[in-house]
Amino acid sequence: MSAITAPGNVVVYRKRRNTELLMDIVALSIGLGAWALTHLNTSGTIPPEWPWLVGMWGGLGLVLHILVRWRLPFADPLILPTVLLLNGLGLAMIHRIDLIPDPAKHDATTQLIWTGLGAALFLVVIIGLRDHRSLQRFPYLLFLAGIALLLLPLVPGLGVEQFGSRIWIRVGPFSFQPAEVAKIVLAIAFAAYLVERRDVLALAGRHVLGIGFPRLRDLGPIMIMWAASLAVLVFQNDLGTSLLFFGLFVMMLYVATQRAGWPILGTALFAIGAVAAYYYTAHVKVRVGAWLYPFDNFDRNLQVISAQFGYAWGGLTGRGWGLGRPGLTPLAKSDFIAAALGEEIGVLGLMAIIMLYGLLVARGLRMALACRDPFGKLLAAGLSFVFALQVFAIIGGVTRLLPLTGLTTPFMSQGGSSMISNWVIAGILLVISHQARRPIRPMDEDHDSAAGVISLADDDTRLI
Repeated sequence: MSAITAPGNVVVYRKRRNTELLMDIVALSIGLGAWALTHLNTSGTIPPEWPWLVGMWGGLGLVLHILVRWRLPFADPLILPTVLLLNGLGLAMIHRIDLIPDPAKHDATTQLIWTGLGAALFLVVIIGLRDHRSLQRFPYLLFLAGIALLLLPLVPGLGVEQFGSRIWIRVGPFSFQPAEVAKIVLAIAFAAYLVERRDVLALAGRHVLGIGFPRLRDLGPIMIMWAASLAVLVFQNDLGTSLLFFGLFVMMLYVATQRAGWPILGTALFAIGAVAAYYYTAHVKVRVGAWLYPFDNFDRNLQVISAQFGYAWGGLTGRGWGLGRPGLTPLAKSDFIAAALGEEIGVLGLMAIIMLYGLLVARGLRMALACRDPFGKLLAAGLSFVFALQVFAIIGGVTRLLPLTGLTTPFMSQGGSSMISNWVIAGILLVISHQARRPIRPMDEDHDSAAGVISLADDDTRLI
């Protein structure tokens, strides 16, 4: 977090906004370079819309940086550049697949519009959310709203089924995936609830073989989330969302209580649900079969098989932007964009992208450690876990490390729901990091002095 230790057990944080600006420029340039290389390798020329694209993409990055510098001067300097780099690479790959003439599409333009909407909501968050602790007020209401959003596709006439999963709702010509909003709402609700109940959940209960387990009366929340996750799995045929939300809640329980009994209990419940789902739902059995024996049914497992051939053809360094054939993999712009990237920029390029996600998660967990209030700690950790679990599940599925889950790759996959929600998460993380690193006001000095916190008037540093 750009900190140094000063005398008196004090930590000094710098703004590092100029560092962020430099990295923003690098991130924007890499995305634009991928776009240009695609055209140079396919047609030998720069596209005619190139000046407009440079202006729009560069202008968007500049506006975001200026407003972060203005509203959140002490925010983490690595979050925004990482998001811009991932988003730019995703746009470049979607555009590259658009260039395949049969059939010719313009999904990159639509994705750029969704990026603009996501960035606009990102700005709304960093301007309108002055203090993340204001989100803590209504945990039970947010919990009910999150569960309702999660189960909304089951409403007759509203939910629609696509590609075997019922995870979308349609209103007129527009479709939306409510689970993407639910992950934000439920992360906030979990953090607020666990802050309120963490003493009971952490201390009450019995010890077995040195491991603390909760009382039966305290199992209500985890059983509700287990039941909701099973409902999503069984009725919506959505393995990824079920895994994401249950895993998120168990991880946040462990962070809040530091009791090993909670993840042990969560793992046991997950194993019971997974076994039951395998034997009693056809959807899970198909996904497991595609994972273990993809070549037993070529037509049904075409996505997984094509992705493996794409990785093999790309090798370590890839075919190059525009020189592969990623369009042969179905849904290469959405679920399997990691396979398309692996084919054209190689396994090394894909590993670099995974490291970018790792950096994003690490910065979120680092700000959770630096945050002074327990709600901010839990919320930052929870939102970081969302990225970690989602990337692990989808890239693990595409590479056959895990059964395929159908989640989106954050900031890269085609889709407006995912793009908007992930930009909002990035905004919340920046707000939390600014609150954790900003100079302490004089009125806070007495409250923080017991923890070794001293106020500082200098705009360029912070002592905690």
